[in-house]
Amino acid sequence: MIVDTHVHLDDDRYTDDLDDILNRAYAEGVGRFIIPGADPSTLQRAVDISERYEDVFFAVGVHPYDAHSYDRVFLERFVSHEKCVAVGECGLDYYRLPRDEESAKELKKIQKEVFADQIELAKSCQKPLIVHIRDASRDSQNLLESLAGTKGGVLHCYNADHQLLKLSEKGFYFGIGGVVTFKNAKKLTAVLPKIPSDRLLIETDGPYLTPHPYRGKRNEPAYCRLILEKMARLTGVSEDELELLCRENTMRLFRI
Repeated sequence: MIVDTHVHLDDDRYTDDLDDILNRAYAEGVGRFIIPGADPSTLQRAVDISERYEDVFFAVGVHPYDAHSYDRVFLERFVSHEKCVAVGECGLDYYRLPRDEESAKELKKIQKEVFADQIELAKSCQKPLIVHIRDASRDSQNLLESLAGTKGGVLHCYNADHQLLKLSEKGFYFGIGGVVTFKNAKKLTAVLPKIPSDRLLIETDGPYLTPHPYRGKRNEPAYCRLILEKMARLTGVSEDELELLCRENTMRLFRI
């Protein structure tokens, strides 16, 4: 069984055919799913989906793009739910910073404060983190290393930064998604064999980052199989063995 550790099943693009999507996933050996908490406005939908489907779990969190709308009290309403397995998707994203230096500095400050508070939330409820990092590796690593006492977590859509591999020593795993199948993903394909096998996870980030050969179309959990196949070729580990390793890693981290 493969676990899709990061798929936005609460996205509007899945509303009309969610049953079909999950059935296609089951047919490809994908048996469990984790919805990351990225948008507070759809968190209740994620909870409802997890309650309707036995194999679906969720996390609570606020994406760095939505840092201005962060409300810890709101997240705390859901974090103790029996299907809640993590805090996140949270982190830092400097890709779309304002050109104005002062505005960019202020946005970075807000993102860091919100990320730090979600790290503290994860510590308080003893749940792992789902971490989003884009163009912000150093600041993210500094925060994760300075705020000790977490249960570890996963670097979602791992960006192939070698320096971040050190976080494996802090209980962090590395989420590998459809990007690994892209022709221009040379950094990721080069670093993948260097990631400890007991720190690998599989994710789609659906409906985004659809793997080859379906780029441009809506991503879905069934495509985990394509990601696994490419990971096996790059690491030299058989698909069966890698599937087992990633499943065991997922169970260890998220306890599902």
